[in-house]
Amino acid sequence: MPELPEVEVVRRGLARWVDGRTVAEAQVLHPRAVRRQPGGAADFAARLAGATLGPAQRRGKYLWVPLDSGFSMIGHLGMSGQLLVQDPSVPDETHLRVRLRFTDGGRELRFVDQRTFGGLAVEEAEPDDPEATPVSIAHIARDPLDPRFDDAAFVTALRAKRTTVKRALLDQTLISGVGNIYADESLWRARLHYERPTATLTRTQATTLLGHARDVMNAALAVGGTSFDSLYVNVNGESGYFSRDLDAYGREGEPCRRCGTPVRRAAWMNRSSYFCPKCQRAPR
Repeated sequence: MPELPEVEVVRRGLARWVDGRTVAEAQVLHPRAVRRQPGGAADFAARLAGATLGPAQRRGKYLWVPLDSGFSMIGHLGMSGQLLVQDPSVPDETHLRVRLRFTDGGRELRFVDQRTFGGLAVEEAEPDDPEATPVSIAHIARDPLDPRFDDAAFVTALRAKRTTVKRALLDQTLISGVGNIYADESLWRARLHYERPTATLTRTQATTLLGHARDVMNAALAVGGTSFDSLYVNVNGESGYFSRDLDAYGREGEPCRRCGTPVRRAAWMNRSSYFCPKCQRAPR
């Protein structure tokens, strides 16, 4: 599942290629891609036709583009969704689900999704919100790369929760954009076990963990995010390269880059957690 860095890479591409352009036609090629649209494919296409797109925005793993109609087009990539900017002459992708053509006749925007877990919708935006945040995601917390993220409030809320630290990092109402990969990477850098109770964290430890989460996602963003297969790409179809720099995630049996102890993998909430048993000692 794409996490904050991967979604931010896509947002930047959209900001470059679609801001200020007017939609000539929205073509839905698979109804599942717009299943969250109350009026279905016809309603989705009607709301986009003639609309001028604003600068792309992001909240955690969600993307949206404000429309001059006061609505926003929201997108979630799911497991395999791709938003590609393609020349109209480029043949359709095998799993093309939605196509937006523009009045200027230039590059079109294509939503490609092999597994159809992602989707697009046109939604009402929060009133008087300069970012035109869709109502359905207004409850999601800001993320560590957002200039308006409140570090002190996060640290206080994290320490007040009665849960374990990795569960807290994945709580999108507390902090958004952090998924399984970057949670494991942040915890490795902070030398914290994933089952450490949040109530036992000192303010310094919580602040340090937040700093590592921000640093690791900035590092991933600098190289285009993390790609393990061809499904995650930017708007130009290019993969990210941060998988080469992961310190914990996916490195089971390999030596810890800090102490040399083999990295372990443990089953966790239908996923996996990767950690160093020496650097990240389990709580008693």
